[in-house]
Amino acid sequence: MAKLTIRVQPGARRNGLAGRVGDEWKLAVTAPPADGRANEAAAELLADLLGAPRSAVTLLHGAASRRKTFEIRDLTADEIERRLNSL
Repeated sequence: MAKLTIRVQPGARRNGLAGRVGDEWKLAVTAPPADGRANEAAAELLADLLGAPRSAVTLLHGAASRRKTFEIRDLTADEIERRLNSL
């Protein structure tokens, strides 16, 4: 189990990994930042990028912020970094 802090860009043209901002990964999601839709889209995209089931990705902090911390079960921090770096 590992924690990952990301920066989310809601309302983007397309979903995807948008690189790094400092020490954090940046995700672009097409969903608007209303009613938790961007949070759900970010969790789904993160699960897809990591090859993990959606149920393994949980939002811990940042529901109303662009900076979010997710908990990813069944993966270590090193595995997450390796998988994101390979994209």
